[in-house]
Amino acid sequence: MVELRKRKTPPPAPVRPAKKKAGPKAGASKASKVKAAVAEKVEQVKEAVTGKANGEKEVAPASGAPGVGDTIDLTSFGGEVETNDGVKTTLAKLLQESKSGVVLFTYPRASTPGCTKQVCFFRDSYEPLTATGFSIYGLSADSTKANTTFKTKQNLPYPLLCDPSATLIKAIGLKSTKGTTRGVFVIDKAGKVLAAEPGGPQGTVDVVKKIVDGSESAAPAAEAPKEVAEIAKTAGEVADTAAKIDGEKA
Repeated sequence: MVELRKRKTPPPAPVRPAKKKAGPKAGASKASKVKAAVAEKVEQVKEAVTGKANGEKEVAPASGAPGVGDTIDLTSFGGEVETNDGVKTTLAKLLQESKSGVVLFTYPRASTPGCTKQVCFFRDSYEPLTATGFSIYGLSADSTKANTTFKTKQNLPYPLLCDPSATLIKAIGLKSTKGTTRGVFVIDKAGKVLAAEPGGPQGTVDVVKKIVDGSESAAPAAEAPKEVAEIAKTAGEVADTAAKIDGEKA
């Protein structure tokens, strides 16, 4: 009698481990940083060209407003405004009280981030900017209460002018359909316009610095091409690096 042997049950097939989901490659975080650097360079290019950043759009001075080199008849120019302390005044009176002329820098709204930067830039440069006899004033359509709070909180050494009806803001060409355009207007003792242009927080200060340093009128755009070329070159190099990293990721 033949004895039948039972076949051994084959061992179960090994279970393959589930594939792990591919995590972010090491280059991903590096690529993100490079792209962020590119974005920053783009903002620098914008500011070098227009003196603006953070999305502020360049707005041309209003048609009919005085330009650099014009001499203004100040008899009724700009109407009446009010200091943050509640004193009624006009541009003619401000010029009369000044030694060399008046600097008006405009800002859209008190106590907002961009406007805070701007008033603080003028605050920190107050002594050199007034060294030749110019009087500095911030100008907005805000109320006396809002501007007084702003002045006190930021410890500003100069008055803030309140122009709710925007008569003076419009007269100097810095009123837009959306409100007040950030900019700067400089006029000498004789009523001659030395600067009248929109600009960013730092750009408006730089315009006045150039006038105080001896230029009759400031032309920041004259230096922009060189700055733009240098920034654009750096931005291009950074963009190439980002592209290479993206290629490696693919």
